[in-house]
Amino acid sequence: MALDISVERSADAAELADLINRVYADAEKGLWQPGTDRTNTAEVDSVIRAGELAVARLDGAVVGAVRVQRLADGEGEFGMLVASPEHRGVGIGRELVAFAEGWARAAGSPVMQLELLVPRTWTHPVKEFLRDWYTRLGYREVRRDPFELAYPVLQPRLATDCDFVVYHKEL
Repeated sequence: MALDISVERSADAAELADLINRVYADAEKGLWQPGTDRTNTAEVDSVIRAGELAVARLDGAVVGAVRVQRLADGEGEFGMLVASPEHRGVGIGRELVAFAEGWARAAGSPVMQLELLVPRTWTHPVKEFLRDWYTRLGYREVRRDPFELAYPVLQPRLATDCDFVVYHKEL
């Protein structure tokens, strides 16, 4: 597999927003009101222009992406991790996480953080899979934050009460 991953400042925001929304429509099914998208072209364009979006390409085609950023306290953080449904199971997600961790190390971050949106009162199969996967990659839950405290404006768009489970990994 000739996978190329790099932070891009001129990627196609509409193509990436479509990929992110397709992946999250399945991964967060039942968490959001019907018709709610994870992101939009303007938001993705802003992330790209900030130099915070790493894009994975396989033979030139976009097959995944991950947002990388440095938090105010110096921790690295990744989010918006997606692998094309047509290319699942070949290690794109694992390679994107490894890229994000390497990016954070190079930026001097001692810890990598990720947040996983989970329903508060029921078990979501994709979220359980991701929890297990992140744990195998060395991430440990450090806290749970109510979604409504972080994003009160978005709260009405949820179909169920949710929390952010925050994970850390020492780098």
